[in-house]
Amino acid sequence: MRLVKLTPEHDLSQFDCGDNDLNEFLCDNALNFSEQRIANTFVLEENDEILAYFCLLNDKVSQEESSNNKWKKLKKEFPEGKQFSSYPAIKIGRFAVSSSCRGRNIGTDLMDMIKKMLNLNPNYSAFRYLTVDAYLSAIGFYEKNDFKLLSPQTINKETRLMFFDMMELG
Repeated sequence: MRLVKLTPEHDLSQFDCGDNDLNEFLCDNALNFSEQRIANTFVLEENDEILAYFCLLNDKVSQEESSNNKWKKLKKEFPEGKQFSSYPAIKIGRFAVSSSCRGRNIGTDLMDMIKKMLNLNPNYSAFRYLTVDAYLSAIGFYEKNDFKLLSPQTINKETRLMFFDMMELG
């Protein structure tokens, strides 16, 4: 298996994660998002088959999106005078595993790869948190991967804002 940035040469026609929105993003929008400098998409491939993909973009963890209790806990992590109304983050904008790979732990392995990749190469821009707008059906997966709910409210009817503190990686 290897993790590479998505290019126009990738054959996306066979990828199916079972979610039309995630499939359509990969096939119809991912390359354009990269060209427009909105998000970069990476694919996990094996023998020219795309097993999974994710995209990354800039984000923030902010006071206005957090519950008061969660924000107070987050703010305590920073010294006096360095407590701001938001902190830099990288958002996992899309995250999907092919239906043909379910049950192989690829999602958790890929999440570990993302964390390590970002932790080992912080040279371009500093950030403290990973964020995700988790589908309600995927909250358990993200909790298993040490993400926490940022707010008790849903963003919309389908997602909840969650975060992972990169300082937990040491």
